[in-house]
Amino acid sequence: MLPVEHPFAAPQRASPLPLSLASASRSEDLQWVGEPTSGSTSALRDLNPVIFRPQTLQSVHPPAAELPLGPYTRQGSGAPAPSSGATVFALSSGQGRCGIAVIRTSGPASGQALRSLTAPRDLPPARKACLRLLSDPRSGEPLDRALVLWFPGPQSFTGEDCAEFHVHGGPAVVSGVLQALGSVPGLRPAEAGEFTRRAFAHGKLSLTEVEGLADLIHAETEAQRRQALRQLDGELNHLCRGWAETLTKALAHVEAYIDFGEDDNLEEGVLDQADSEVRELEVALGAHLRDARRGQRLRSGAHAVVVGPPNAGKSSLVNLLSRKPVSIVSPEPGTTRDVLETPVDLAGFPVLLSDTAGLREGVGPVEQEGVRRAQKRLEQADLILAVLDASDLASPSSCNFLDTVVIPAGAGSPNGSNQRLLLVLNKSDLLPAGGPDPSPDLPPHLLLSCLTGDGLDGLLEALRKELAALCGDPSTDPPLLTRARHQHHLQGCLDALGHYKQAKDLALAAEALRVARGHLTRITGGGGAEEILDIIFRDFCVGK
Repeated sequence: MLPVEHPFAAPQRASPLPLSLASASRSEDLQWVGEPTSGSTSALRDLNPVIFRPQTLQSVHPPAAELPLGPYTRQGSGAPAPSSGATVFALSSGQGRCGIAVIRTSGPASGQALRSLTAPRDLPPARKACLRLLSDPRSGEPLDRALVLWFPGPQSFTGEDCAEFHVHGGPAVVSGVLQALGSVPGLRPAEAGEFTRRAFAHGKLSLTEVEGLADLIHAETEAQRRQALRQLDGELNHLCRGWAETLTKALAHVEAYIDFGEDDNLEEGVLDQADSEVRELEVALGAHLRDARRGQRLRSGAHAVVVGPPNAGKSSLVNLLSRKPVSIVSPEPGTTRDVLETPVDLAGFPVLLSDTAGLREGVGPVEQEGVRRAQKRLEQADLILAVLDASDLASPSSCNFLDTVVIPAGAGSPNGSNQRLLLVLNKSDLLPAGGPDPSPDLPPHLLLSCLTGDGLDGLLEALRKELAALCGDPSTDPPLLTRARHQHHLQGCLDALGHYKQAKDLALAAEALRVARGHLTRITGGGGAEEILDIIFRDFCVGK
């Protein structure tokens, strides 16, 4: 995989003292290193690198009265609160051996669970890490010496009373603590995504922010991380809420005219003002719907297909970009006979890279099937990497490829697709040194040698620009639509606004505005169907 330049430097740590939870005094309260940042929230707490020191350290979480306002303290998600009778627990930090494992609980019995495992000690101060000996509440057997944290609701990630146990990450320790929690009355193992679902139900996160959190957990590239963090921070939620407020205002104007228009108590131009607001909203919705699935590509990966005549170096290019031997490379034409796919990180963007059979005619049935599959994959590609042999541009296969693939793609697809193409002339090492451009009449192209790597930096920069156009730039672009349901509801809203403009009766016009507003509120989670919520939260792991 190609190295990616990270624009953010790693934070400087305090003196790297080798510390163990067991090395500190039993009675010493431990607190987190470092001051809280304005963007720090309990939802991201598990991701922060932490160094522990006794007594002198501050908590990442400020006291309840000092908690920053934001999406995690906002009330009212539009969803009913979950049952308050159940307290859930789960391993939050992932399976496998590790230095520290985090086990969390959420629900009204969290305080009792914390007392049961740390008896006879009382609850620690809120939002401060304290060292405690954990024991099995049934047998009194010591389990581990661990850091525990107490987050009384509603100032917690879920909005409920929460506790965390930072234990040594050996399987036996984790299993022992989980079994001990399971023996506490009122506790049960959490289901996948249940902690985040409770945060949503208590108004701590909107549905788009929940989706952003899921995307952040699964992000594999820099661009995915930036986009997910923007959505988690509420940018898409705020945008949709602003649109919904616009429709609410327009609906209020229409309803007021219906109820009081005959009394001449309304200002002139009320309906005209509503019409103006609807027209402006139509323009904004249309611009977002024309983003050509950029947000979905950024989340799932753009599809790049490497095509060209036989022996042009397609497999060599795939291996070079993926930094591993994905495809067999041989001087014999027609070595690749099927579509080979590999996910890669190109300039921070997620890409599914496909190697294909060389495009030619008059071959055996097996290779012909490979050519057919290559042509089908070519039609489905977001980005085409067209590869030619720079030392063999006059051959019939190269000329035919230029006429049938490169030139039509450069002229634009007749079906309105947004395919993009980069023409790569490989084997530049075979050209005379310092000679003229071997193909001045060709469309814009890049010279590359897969053998020596010469020209790779230019290709990567060109790929970055093309992928930014395909996927959007999460650093500068407006909030992107990352899921099909976002587009579905925006399109439904736009259709309803079309019915509003065509309505001859004010009552029908008002109903169209209500339908349009309902589509926007469903994006952020208001009035969402239960089965849709099940699908979204199913993507989370247990413990999140």
